[in-house]
Amino acid sequence: MQGKGLITIVAIVLGLICLNELIPTWYASKIESQIEAANGNEKEIKRIKEDTLNLGYTKLYYSKAKDKEMKLGLDLKGGINVLLEINQRDLVSDLTNYSSNPVLIEALNKTDEVQKNSTKSYVDNFFDQFDAINKAKGTNLKLADPEIFGNTNLTEIKYNTTDEQVKSIVKRRIDASVGTAFEVIRTRIDKMGAVQPNVQRVPGTARISVEMPGMKDIDKVKKMLQTSAKLQFWEVQQVPEIAPYFQTLTSVVAAKGDSMGVAKNVNFMNLLHLDKLRTNGVANIKLSDTAVVNKILNSKVAQALRPANIKYTQFMWGYKPEATDAESLVLYAIRGNINQKAPVDGAVETANISYDELGRVVVDMQMDSKGAKEWKTLTEKNVNKPVAVTLDNRVYTAPNVVNAIPNGRTQISGNFSQEEAKELVDVLGAGKLPAGAKVVQATQVGPSLGQESINAGMISFAIAFLIIIVYIIFYYGGAGVYAVIAMVINLFYIFGIMDSGDFTLTLPGIAGIVLTMAMAVDTNVIIYERTKEELFAGKSILEAYKDGFKHALNAIIDGHSTTFLTAVVLFFFGTGPIKGFALTLMIGIAMTLFTSVLLSRVMIFNRLNKGKHLSVWTAPTKNLFRNTWIDFIGKRKYAYIISAILTVICIGSIATQGFKYGIDFTGGRNYVVRFDKDVNAEDIEQNLVKMFKTEDGKNSSVEAKTFGNSKQLKISTDYLIDDESLKADQTVEQKLYEGLKGNLPANISLHDFKSADKDHAGIISSEKVGPTVADDIKTHGILAVVAALGGIFIYILIRFRKWQFSLGAVAALFHDAIIILGAYSLLHKFMPFNMEINQDFIAAILTVLGYSINDTVIIFDRIREYLREKKSLTLAGLFDDSISSTLGRTFNTSFTTILVILAIFIFGGDNLRGFMFAMLIGIGFGTYSSIFVASAIAYDFLKSGKEEGVHGKTTSNKEVLASK
Repeated sequence: MQGKGLITIVAIVLGLICLNELIPTWYASKIESQIEAANGNEKEIKRIKEDTLNLGYTKLYYSKAKDKEMKLGLDLKGGINVLLEINQRDLVSDLTNYSSNPVLIEALNKTDEVQKNSTKSYVDNFFDQFDAINKAKGTNLKLADPEIFGNTNLTEIKYNTTDEQVKSIVKRRIDASVGTAFEVIRTRIDKMGAVQPNVQRVPGTARISVEMPGMKDIDKVKKMLQTSAKLQFWEVQQVPEIAPYFQTLTSVVAAKGDSMGVAKNVNFMNLLHLDKLRTNGVANIKLSDTAVVNKILNSKVAQALRPANIKYTQFMWGYKPEATDAESLVLYAIRGNINQKAPVDGAVETANISYDELGRVVVDMQMDSKGAKEWKTLTEKNVNKPVAVTLDNRVYTAPNVVNAIPNGRTQISGNFSQEEAKELVDVLGAGKLPAGAKVVQATQVGPSLGQESINAGMISFAIAFLIIIVYIIFYYGGAGVYAVIAMVINLFYIFGIMDSGDFTLTLPGIAGIVLTMAMAVDTNVIIYERTKEELFAGKSILEAYKDGFKHALNAIIDGHSTTFLTAVVLFFFGTGPIKGFALTLMIGIAMTLFTSVLLSRVMIFNRLNKGKHLSVWTAPTKNLFRNTWIDFIGKRKYAYIISAILTVICIGSIATQGFKYGIDFTGGRNYVVRFDKDVNAEDIEQNLVKMFKTEDGKNSSVEAKTFGNSKQLKISTDYLIDDESLKADQTVEQKLYEGLKGNLPANISLHDFKSADKDHAGIISSEKVGPTVADDIKTHGILAVVAALGGIFIYILIRFRKWQFSLGAVAALFHDAIIILGAYSLLHKFMPFNMEINQDFIAAILTVLGYSINDTVIIFDRIREYLREKKSLTLAGLFDDSISSTLGRTFNTSFTTILVILAIFIFGGDNLRGFMFAMLIGIGFGTYSSIFVASAIAYDFLKSGKEEGVHGKTTSNKEVLASK
């Protein structure tokens, strides 16, 4: 065999690389097992951690091995994943120097609305809206005008800079600002001490993905990441200046409270507790009343009543309750201006924890030169008056200025604990974000659930692997042993490449590897079935294997190429775990081609060239499917009727019953909650509906469903989903806790409830998807399916050179997709596992399409071969021969794949059941559609005129394809 030396060298080198990459994972796992066995013996643990592994060329330490070990996703290890979005309106406003031009402001407001249902970037939408409003109003503003972008913040823009040039400059500056935000976020994460964090920019957006395996406190993570560190200093308005306005509001609330969203019997003045005020604030409000006060102050009625002296006033809350009154929060009146630009808005050069003269924890800081100058001016102007120090619109302190401060040094006090002060110093030290950030998507997986996922994944993996080994050796005998060897090497390469590429292994990724095993079986089945045909034709064992590999190559390449194309589409359009699935599938396909086609060939011919025999069957399987011939084309009309009936039923169900959409597509929050006893999902859902009423008394969407077992529920709600603040997340969790309290252990606290582990009940995983992200996921899902279908159509057209084949293939894929969608529409109310339409479902659809086209391509490849070799057959006979001759391959591949998917479905854990159910339906109907839809449609559009005679193996007819 030509090139066997090169293939052997590549296999050995690749194996050594993979071994080198996987040793740290093995060593770290070994050390951690020893640490666990030490049972807390600090001296022994220290000795174990200091142990080294001498590899000859290097020494491996535990800490070094830990850094280099294979990354596990959140679903396997537990941890937190958040998707941050940098506020692009803030970035645009900053570049305009906070201009108050009415066209600009209207364009920004309109862009905010449009962005909710758009996949375009914020800045592109802004330019579209600005152009439209500018034209409609006839203002003829140029983007380079001083009131827009022609200011000191963008010195490269001149009066004669064209709009297109300005757009390019602004986009570049915004992209640079997001890059700055990315670096700031990464620095903050490093300060948090996260192990193996993964921080990535999402291309083409202002979003940053942060994954932190092993982290538990999601509130702390969100707070650390969302804080913009926008430290600002403002003048403060005091009670005498604000009191008349509050008096007016008191009368208005009593008369029009319902129009402000509160009850008329609310006495606004009584809520202020001015008699307890001991600071430079304007009210001292109980924590339980802050929401009501916010509602009143932010209402349109209250805004319209503002007198001139407080037209631009910003009401801000204190950072936390005062030490003297833990149940109340101080409200401050901050003197604003038309563009709400702070008098001092400087970055911090240094920040340190210190202590004041009373021993209280404070934060000392030094401003940059710009901030120092502005601070000097502000303090000179406000001697003996209060100045508020704010961070992200929270007032940390508002002391009176004793004298001017010329050097930019100042101190922040705020009743800090040591930990809070450290967090503040870390945030300030990492630098400020160029704009505010909000969490638009978040996922949290508890460590106990992660370990359960590992166990479930490994069990399903082991069972699937065992099934494949037993079946392939049973069916193909000695050749099957070589297939198993190639498959083991394939798995070793996949894990090694995953580790060397620093890729993250997820639970769907394990499913992708298991599916790769099934595809490896398919590759060997194609080769061995062709080899059997050559042996039955009377060739020697050596010649049969040579021709078997030769004739199988086209079908293997075509099948793997279409599946690889689907995986690429999944990778680019998918997010999170779906990328992991697609990535392992792509690596697996590439390694399958190398191990099952090239390396397996080297091993087999190495044996055969030594004169040794290698069986390609066993006694029970030798003649299976050998003489099977079925008139598939003659029966195609029955298949058309069956497919038409199923399609009508599915479309009817989709039109009338619709789907159960997951929060990926609708936006919302999911919580998987574990209890210490059996619970009734319907009763709990009714309780939570009462808890999650909106402020205007309407019911939010709430669903509670048994998840896995009767002690576990999956609870979904869209309550407060439009509010992307940390406070909204905490409010939902508090209400969830209160609504479930009757079913939880008596002594469980909110903190314990939010971070459940194997020892107590509570939330074991949570997920939040904001509306804008949900819209993007839905759009990308549709685009992924369209792109996959389009790519497959073009590939088939190029490879087979007849549009009829492409049409048949795409029609079969469309048929499969409709059947799966219909099944999910019909059964989602009845099945005991998750049957939501979400991005996992899209991944399943695309995987099924990849598998189905693989099956179809094998048949089409045989048809293409017979077009050259069997020119005397009728077209129908030729199609029947092609399908019948590939039945062995079709059965073996479908059977083993279904067995593998069943293993994952049964043993792979609750999170994968919906995914695998779609795969089961898809594989079954994919096999059916390859024969009865793809081939039948290709035949009907290829034939010309009326065929005569019987559709048999030896049928000849005037109409032969050669005449076409």
